[in-house]
Amino acid sequence: MSVHFKELTGIDLKETFIRNLDLKGKRLLNYMTTVCVNKNMVLLLLSYFDEKEESMFFYVEDTCLPEEVQLEQVPLTPAVIVCGQSCYSSTRYMLSLDRNLINTNISSFISALCLMFGSYYCFNIHYPSELASTLEFLQRCFFSINPEKGTKVENKNSKRRLTVNLESSP
Repeated sequence: MSVHFKELTGIDLKETFIRNLDLKGKRLLNYMTTVCVNKNMVLLLLSYFDEKEESMFFYVEDTCLPEEVQLEQVPLTPAVIVCGQSCYSSTRYMLSLDRNLINTNISSFISALCLMFGSYYCFNIHYPSELASTLEFLQRCFFSINPEKGTKVENKNSKRRLTVNLESSP
């Protein structure tokens, strides 16, 4: 998926994310901890934008086998299945799309997050409105994809979105 994403966008998914995380992550984390409860950065973003964690992450026991995942409860959009109690203490992740397991043995949170994000581009999927602000922030701030116009957000006017201004992004 990373190779296909690079062909589509010209951007190395994981390398770009890690570089931007190094450049912007500490400043963003410092700011977010002043306005949100103490959580990891992705959970802070979800909290800040008032978006639901369960739309992006699905938690299972750390011993859960792929065939034991209750896929009917997983979001239809790309989702990271976290095998364990939290995003960072877990040792294994899975990726689902359309309630199908795409990858069942992802060893790091960053790899899982990059694959989940890359799925939106590789499979030409709009960002769901319930994750729109978080995904657009990740897109612009950490994956360096800054289109002049347009958005990957599905057009549902059900929720007011916080816009992401590249000029003022940490």
